[in-house]
Parts: sequence; structure tokens; C-alpha cells
Amino acid sequence: MSTVIDIDYDVVVAGAGPVGLLLACELQLGGARVLVVERLPEVDETIKAAAINMPSAVALDRRGMLPALAEVQERALSGFRGFLKARGGGESTPPPPKFAGHFAGIMLKAGLFDESDPAFADIGPAGEVGLVPQAALERLLAERADGLGVELRRNVELTGFEAGPDGVTVHTLRTDGSAPEDIRAGWLVGCDGGRSTVRKLAGFAFPGTAPEITGYQAIVEMTGSEALKDGWNTTDVGTYVHGPMPGRVLTVEFDGPPADRETPVTAEELQASLRHVSGVDVTVTKVHSVTRFTDNCRQATSYRAGRVLLAGDAAHVHSPFGGQGLNLGIGDAMNLGWKLAAVVRGRAPQGLLDSYTAERHPIGAWVLDWTRAQIALMRPESHSRALREVVTDLAETVTGTTYLVKKISGVWQRYDLPGGHPLTGRSAPDLELSDGRRLADLLHGGRALLLDLCDDPKLRARTEGYGDRLDVVTSACPGRPALAGLLVRPDGITAWAADDTDGTVAEHTGDSQEALVHALARWCGTPEV
Repeated sequence: MSTVIDIDYDVVVAGAGPVGLLLACELQLGGARVLVVERLPEVDETIKAAAINMPSAVALDRRGMLPALAEVQERALSGFRGFLKARGGGESTPPPPKFAGHFAGIMLKAGLFDESDPAFADIGPAGEVGLVPQAALERLLAERADGLGVELRRNVELTGFEAGPDGVTVHTLRTDGSAPEDIRAGWLVGCDGGRSTVRKLAGFAFPGTAPEITGYQAIVEMTGSEALKDGWNTTDVGTYVHGPMPGRVLTVEFDGPPADRETPVTAEELQASLRHVSGVDVTVTKVHSVTRFTDNCRQATSYRAGRVLLAGDAAHVHSPFGGQGLNLGIGDAMNLGWKLAAVVRGRAPQGLLDSYTAERHPIGAWVLDWTRAQIALMRPESHSRALREVVTDLAETVTGTTYLVKKISGVWQRYDLPGGHPLTGRSAPDLELSDGRRLADLLHGGRALLLDLCDDPKLRARTEGYGDRLDVVTSACPGRPALAGLLVRPDGITAWAADDTDGTVAEHTGDSQEALVHALARWCGTPEV
């Protein structure tokens, strides 16, 4: 018999991967009481994503995590240097080349990237951090969640739930076999991966395209690896990768999906794939970490069904090429967290949650197509190989490299928000203020921000009644003298911006102070009288 516990939570988050942990942190910052349930006993150390993109780095910088991320990156670079030395460079090995990314294994040359492109302006120091492996990020977020007071229960599996108009009853089972528990919550968010129990039980539509590859990624010990080429390599039967970390290999075979995704990957299975794709007679002697993947490509048609929501891989799955999956989930968590917290706290109507799917679904759809395009270029058949030659030629140009880097880095992303200013709907620029602070420093508390850059009392008067929902900062910005003010949402997105005309906010392009009033009401709710 189940036991109903007498402690209610505003939100139950299923899954303590990076997406679930970041979402829980954002909810806690917004004043919601959160419980995270996770079936695994500890952080998942399986090798997965190796890097974060610029929107992810910027988002985490805005929560004060940049120094910790930089330390993780330095450790990753140290491993990279160790790999190069082991491959024959010795102590004279030069520093690793600046990584610009790849498209379908076509490596992009950093020297061809136009760094003056305006899309990369005002990123700030977060733009220098990217090599952050998923397991390391998960550990950092677990520490942050603990520091914020998020309750995390490991060895607890969500087995079912009933959702009604006023809340959700979540059924859980401890993996140690103790009695099941029912948890009452206002909302349930599934961050429980590509085979999400929450998504399946809630009945979310999940259309897409079927897989055609079997891939492996692993950290191994092996003999005979001297004959493997470093980096990404295309062969007659598939693709393989060696490095940039010691023992790291990846293979892709286009012979359909595996017969059973659930069975553990053996050293023999991995060795057979690496031999087949590379043509090198390596012997895998020990497997430290391994994962099997496909290019199953699907997306939920909506990310919300009543009081149940999805984020991360629970909402969208695709091949890992281009490293978009982790970053897509981080964006979901940043977008949803403050909105759901505002609804929980009564600061906003439930209708605010409609903007979650409206804003995140188009970006998810783009990622799915971006990964599908890479699969098309990687197929070992004549038409794809001919097209690959064309794309490779384009990638050897400044324009082509810059285009691909912009897409991979995520700097192109924006939301369709009201307002004519070019900053509206985009990630706010990391402005350097006259008092020495950066804009990112002002967002650590997870609240909306009105930045008054022209010391306009009328502008600040528009914020009366918002209390602790909104931080108001007056400062000059020497680097952007024409900018009068910004309203920045808790997720760092510019909700309103206007230019300065003789010390007052310009009334052109519809971005007047009246437009600020509408933006405040939409994103911060009704002011208190």
C-alpha cells in the first residue's frame, strides 16, 4: 500500500541530469519549493557531451558559475595536451589549436573565422569558456542545487502520476525496494531523458524520423591505436574519431539502429565497430566509459500538457553531432524555470507558460534539422560523399566557416518578442558599466532587471510596485553611449530596449516608455498598488 506523505512541493522535477538540476536551481531562485527525484545513486559519469555553447556559458555566467566552469575547461585542456604528448609531441608539444567546431566531422579552421562578426559582440568572458564535459557540469549543478536548498532524492524512480486541474500526484519507488511513496505537487516537469517516463505516461505526441545509424562513444584502454588517425575520419563504411582526450573513441556505422538499446555495451562489441570503421586492428583491453547512440530524431509537439511539462531530451531527441543536445536542454531550463516559479508564486497567470513552448519549440526544431543535415553528409554513399566535398569547399572559406560557427555556437538564437529595437528578443549584451560591473553580475539573483543607462527618473518610475520581482540599476555604459535602457528577463533575454536622445528615452521604433510598461506587465505581472 502506498503512503501519502504530508509534505507538498510546488514542483517535482523528474531527473537529476544537468537540465533537471539547472531547472530546480532556477525554480528555487524564483521562490518555488522543489523536489528532484532521480533513480541513479550518483552523478552519471558516462561519457556524453564534451562542451557547452555560448548561450549555455552566458546563462551560467549570469548565475555566477563562470569561475568554476573555467576551472573545468582548464582540466579538459590539460587532458587534451596530454593526448597530444602521448601521440609523439613530447614536452615540446605546442598548445592545442583553438577549436572552432565541426559540421558532420568537417573540421572548421579557427583562422578562417571572422571574429569581427557583430553576432559575437558583447558576449563577454563567457565566450572564452566551452570545453565543459557533461558529467563535470552535472557535478557543479548538483553542488549549486544543494547550496540553494533544493531537495534531491536519489535512488528514487518515478513510476507513474495522476494530473488534475489543481495538482499532480507523483508515484515513486525507491530502488532499494522500500515502500512506494506518493508525492503531492502543484506541477511535474519531466527532465528524464529521451525515453522519458513522464512524456510517455502523459501522452505527449512525439513525431519525427526513424534512426539509421548505430554509434558508440567511449573512453578505453587499447593496443594498436598508433595506426588510428587523430580527429574525425571518414572511411568507406562510416566515421570514427580518435581523441582529443586520451583513450576517447567514437564510431558511426550506417547499418541501422542497434537491435537492443538496453543491453550493456561490451568491449568486444566496441572493438568490432572500431575495427570495422577504421580498418585498424586495435584491441580494446579496458572500457572506462561507453555509451551507444542513434540518430532517432523526434520532438514533442507541445512542451506542456496541463500541469505536466517537459524539458531537455524528454522534449526532443536527435543525434549528438554538433553537441547541441545538452545546450538545447540548458536553454529549456533557463526559459522555463523563472516562468513556472512566477506562476507558482502567483506573480503571473498560467498563460505565461504558453510562451515556453512558443519560444523553445522553434529552436528545438532547428536543432533536429541541423543534426539531420549532418547525418546526410556522413552517409557512406556516392551522393552524400559528393555533397560532402561541396560543403567541405564552402567550409574552407571565411564566409562559410563564420556561418557554421555562428550556427554551432548558438549566437543566432532569438525569441520573437514585441518591439522594434534590434536587441529585443535576443540575449542581452554583457555590457561593461562605469562602476566596473558587467551585466552578468547583475543577474545572479535570478530576477528581472531594468538597467537605466541615462539616469532617467521617469524611466525608473515605471517600475514602481514590482518590489522584489525586479532589480533596478542606474549606471552609465561608456561602450554603448546611444543605449538608454534595457529590461532583461530573469533568463537574460532582452524584453525591451531603447536608445538615448538628449538624455531621455527615444520614442521611435515603438520602443517608448509606454512599451516598457507593456513589457513589464507581460513578463513581471501586475504591479502592486
